[in-house]
Amino acid sequence: MPPTSPALRAGLLTALATLILDQASKLWLLFVFDIGRRGAVAVTPFFDLVLAWNTGISYGWFSDSGPVGQMVLIAVKAAAVVALAIWMAKSQTRLATVALGLIIGGAIGNAIDRFAWGAVVDFALLHVEIAGQTYNWYVFNLADVAIVAGVAALLYDSFLGVPAAKAP
Repeated sequence: MPPTSPALRAGLLTALATLILDQASKLWLLFVFDIGRRGAVAVTPFFDLVLAWNTGISYGWFSDSGPVGQMVLIAVKAAAVVALAIWMAKSQTRLATVALGLIIGGAIGNAIDRFAWGAVVDFALLHVEIAGQTYNWYVFNLADVAIVAGVAALLYDSFLGVPAAKAP
């Protein structure tokens, strides 16, 4: 087995930590906190814990795809994880490698849900009340947070990170 660079190890550890935190939070909410029985739980004036089973992809798209659609989504996610892992192995910066680890860990966490439950376990709801009207964000989970943070870090690294050295 070839040696791994410190940056690649950081990316792999980030993916593993993201996956563990995501799955642990979901299992704790389902089986210890019993969010399904409790219903919505207000944590702060702008944050609630709720249980939402997302059978679709981002924002619930393709939620009516059935079991065959779920398997197709898992296959697409698996192909994306492989492509991201190849990118991570070839990455030139530590930030990009860690960002890809966040995305990979989040994608695997949501794929495990889809395989185990037939849907992704979402539980975090942000909301704000303005002039008597409540506005809700989409319900999400830690894997979603990791994916968004990873994409943001990749964008930062691409546009504002340290420029690559020019070849002679």
